Amino acid sequence: MKKSFLLYFLLAALIGMNTSCDKTLNALPTQEKVDDNVIVDQKSAEIALNGVYYLFVNVTENRTTGLPGTTWAPAHEILPAQFAGLIENYQGPSRPEMHTMTAKDNGEVLPIWSGNYKLANAANGVIAGLEALSEEKFGGSRRTQILGETRFLRAYANFKLLAYYGEFFDSSSKFGVMIRTKPVTVSTIATVRKNVADSYAFILDDIDYAIANAPENNPNYYATKWAAMLLKMRILMLRQAPADYTGVITLANQLIEQSPYALETHVEDLFSTKGLASKEVILGTKAFANQIAEMEKYYFRANYNYNATPFLLDLLKNDPRANWMIGTVAKRQVFKKHSGGQAEAKFVFRLTEAYLLKAEALAKSNGSLTEVRDLLKMVKSKAGITDFTALNAMNTREQLTTEVFRELMRSLVAEDGSDWMALLRLPFDTIKQLNGNMKARWQYILPVPYSEYEKNLTFGDQNPGYGW
Repeated sequence: MKKSFLLYFLLAALIGMNTSCDKTLNALPTQEKVDDNVIVDQKSAEIALNGVYYLFVNVTENRTTGLPGTTWAPAHEILPAQFAGLIENYQGPSRPEMHTMTAKDNGEVLPIWSGNYKLANAANGVIAGLEALSEEKFGGSRRTQILGETRFLRAYANFKLLAYYGEFFDSSSKFGVMIRTKPVTVSTIATVRKNVADSYAFILDDIDYAIANAPENNPNYYATKWAAMLLKMRILMLRQAPADYTGVITLANQLIEQSPYALETHVEDLFSTKGLASKEVILGTKAFANQIAEMEKYYFRANYNYNATPFLLDLLKNDPRANWMIGTVAKRQVFKKHSGGQAEAKFVFRLTEAYLLKAEALAKSNGSLTEVRDLLKMVKSKAGITDFTALNAMNTREQLTTEVFRELMRSLVAEDGSDWMALLRLPFDTIKQLNGNMKARWQYILPVPYSEYEKNLTFGDQNPGYGW
């Protein structure tokens, strides 16, 4: 008996268009609902996997050109930087900046919820199709590699959902996320959210599979074992169990010493000239030809859309990066980091993050303070800093932990939520001092959208601090 499942793929209108993606795009499914025999061999599996990548980079039609383009910036760069208090809308404070979202009125942040559940669902569809096929239908170990890439993408989606909608900071909490292992149908939409411990366990199982089986070599706009390792570092740092710091340090050493990546000599070049051509980029998003979709999120109709906050200006005081990340326009201190020549290329993971997460883990686990300073010097030197007098004078663990945090914010502002997650790893009293809009710990996470409750009555309780 035939069964059906949902896969969210590229819109049929995009088929045959000239894109800059390398994997096969012809013969994509032309509707969301497809039969489970859509994946019948390696070729169809590659096409299905490419469909999941389209959801990962959020392909949409550009409002100006009408052409397809990636739309990474809103959910992965702008909103987290607003949450962290680093950038603000030029028209005045928004609800994400003020942390005043509600379950029924959260349109600005809804893409974080809907986009990641669509991504996880599409990954589930590919996994279901692959599990029905034998290795004989694939060349070499490609079936296992595709599963590794797909499980990386599912882990990424579920981790984002846990980080934004679950009490990630409390492994004993019941407020985890919905974890589905099969594609959604009308009969399976009802799903209870898991607790936090089980959510972490599921995500880590996926990411460990990806580390073991995703390709070691792949273009840097597709997943690899190295990208999976850095994602695991993020997961462990967010959970912050004592043993997690050791895991982060071990993974960082492997990335720094064994991977093919290297820090960019001048970090500005990443954003101005090199983009995905830089050897620092572990995973990025590859733009469609001639797209302007990402630039428009920051600079539209000759106007910069976001100002740098006093918090960000203080972080960049006397820092060379301020010269290209901040500009003065009509007495506004505007945020222009993502307005350079490579504005359409987005960086999901780059090697700088591995250095800084290792430094944070060492500082928080009684590791070598000398090594913490050395890691910071390496990152700072790529930003054009040559005077380390102040850093050399930092001799306490507290001082260096604070400086690691400040460097994370400088280096990774508006890069896939790394700034917001770094802030949330601080003690709550410190967070309140740095971001005055954070009044209570429940503001760490967002309200579950009311639309979910309407469709899925079995979901469970709304997040603390919010109401249905």
